[in-house]
Amino acid sequence: MTAAAAPEGAPALSPSTRIGYMGPHGTFTEAALTTQPDLSQCTPVPLISVPEVLSALDDGTVDYGFVPVENAIEGAVNVTQDALAFDFDFLIQREVVVNVQLDLMALPGTATAEDLSAIHTVLSFPVAIAQCRAFLHTQLPDAQIEAATSTALAARRISEEQLTGVAAIASPTAAEIYGLETVVAGIEDHRENQTRFLLLAKNQVPPASGNDKTSIVVFQQQNEPGSLLGILMEFEARRIDLSRLESRPTRRGLGEYCFLLDFEGHISDEVVADCLRALKMKQRDVKFLGSFPAANGNSSGRERVSEEAWTSSDDWLKSLRRLIG
Repeated sequence: MTAAAAPEGAPALSPSTRIGYMGPHGTFTEAALTTQPDLSQCTPVPLISVPEVLSALDDGTVDYGFVPVENAIEGAVNVTQDALAFDFDFLIQREVVVNVQLDLMALPGTATAEDLSAIHTVLSFPVAIAQCRAFLHTQLPDAQIEAATSTALAARRISEEQLTGVAAIASPTAAEIYGLETVVAGIEDHRENQTRFLLLAKNQVPPASGNDKTSIVVFQQQNEPGSLLGILMEFEARRIDLSRLESRPTRRGLGEYCFLLDFEGHISDEVVADCLRALKMKQRDVKFLGSFPAANGNSSGRERVSEEAWTSSDDWLKSLRRLIG
């Protein structure tokens, strides 16, 4: 995984800054964290699961939380999305996108790529299992699939308990760390496999970098025809580009949904602020999840065009209002 420079304007972090992440040693979350030079110099705090990372951030045990949120094959990591939407009030500081390779590994001598018959159980994180669905279906159709709280924990358990006939789906690094043998490398369903991670904090929004995203949750005023269209029109009218739109149950009853949206721009941009103002006024509620530097590093230019158009329109309206009376 290639190291990426810290986003421009990111706060200076000291070695004593505690960053909680989904451990143990050898997870993809840890690998993604190490791609960020400024985060790598901080004090890492490995925790057993995403909920534990978020709880530690909430009670002040750590200063930042670093968690997976989306995968290119399987989609959203719902435990993260739902926690941000419903359970915690955190703000996204940055996103980190890394390539992911998933390997099948076991105790040395367990199996070979040509003969997997000795493997009766496969352990891994549910999201990783889902990313390898085709391989498991065709190559290990009779194996029992068991969930672990992380890919690395699955590998560690096999090593510590010397589980024969059990394989883990984890990173190449995990095999090295826990003394396992790679049986089959790269078993993910698609080679263009990437996972997106979020750095979270309390009560702070990074300054605009010129290439930013804003993330929100919109709770509908009521479930009626055209309600989603009404939300989308606020973005279309301001030429704001949406990069993600997902629906999730609100936990208030069957048929009740909210929408999670990522879009170009920063809350300091007037056009973004105007859009959020309109959504807050017309919908049941809007939860702000953050404005943060986009991981792609390449602005499409729409953000600046929209901001300039909004400013020009606002100046025009102000000139008309000065004629009143």
